[in-house]
Amino acid sequence: MVNLQTQLGHYHFANVFMNASGVHCMTTQELDEVAASGAGTLVTKTGTLEARAGNPEPRFAPLQLGTINSMGLPNQGIDYYLDYAIAFQAKHPEQPIFLSVAGMKPEDFPVLAQKIEDSAFTGLTEFNLSCPNVPGKPQIAYDFDTTRNILQAIFAIFTKPAGVKLPPYFDLAQFDEVAAILNDFPLQFINSINSLGNGLFIDPATDTVLIKPKGGFGGIGGQYAKPIALANVRAFRQRLRPEIAIIGTGGVTTGRDAYELILCGASLVSVGSILATEGIGVFDRLSQELTAEMAAKGKNTIADFQGQLKTL
Repeated sequence: MVNLQTQLGHYHFANVFMNASGVHCMTTQELDEVAASGAGTLVTKTGTLEARAGNPEPRFAPLQLGTINSMGLPNQGIDYYLDYAIAFQAKHPEQPIFLSVAGMKPEDFPVLAQKIEDSAFTGLTEFNLSCPNVPGKPQIAYDFDTTRNILQAIFAIFTKPAGVKLPPYFDLAQFDEVAAILNDFPLQFINSINSLGNGLFIDPATDTVLIKPKGGFGGIGGQYAKPIALANVRAFRQRLRPEIAIIGTGGVTTGRDAYELILCGASLVSVGSILATEGIGVFDRLSQELTAEMAAKGKNTIADFQGQLKTL
């Protein structure tokens, strides 16, 4: 009988699916809806030290094969999500969840880490390194020196289970360098990938861009991202210490897509664009499709095929 259970460190999950931070997780109501759905776990909206309204609208648009967005990290602030996570674990001690946080500048990260360290939260913390850095510099995780400095500052304080959310990388030398940094720290997981940065789509009826911020440039998700997500999960699984698990994110619209991310080495699979466009019922559909795919392949458990991608 097919079993979709998975684990990350000593945490166990009923199935591999979860929301991507940023989708259906802004409010306690949305978080409760994900928790009550067919998802195996959930992650909060990425919280910053202060609440943020985000970028002006329209800042999100559906596309033929995915989505484009430039949200600007709208969120209710770290205290809101930390309070939710602590209350949730008190009610559901057997259901671990993820708390996502990000600094708007490098100095914010140890402050966030200290706040969570001092709290009663016992779940997994995701430090989002795929967000804007200081003006004129790249996303944090594209700046390798800054990435190392932030992780040093975090783990000088933080003793609880933690991971990092990463942007997509495109060069094998980048994977080598990033993995070498990550392997130096006691990470439980990475989440790969965030959206493909700074894409652009045009409305053929009006010859205008689809979203307002940054002149129409935004992160691309959905099926457009799947090959890059597969490559990133595969490349990191080949380079990271075995005990660092991977949450595969990007391009999942079917159970087969999830199967392929697991085949590349993912332990959990998060969904963003398809959750935003299809709604909360997507978790049940994906679980059914993944179950059918595994049954067709003669796989009874996630471990039966996890990380077992074949090469020619």
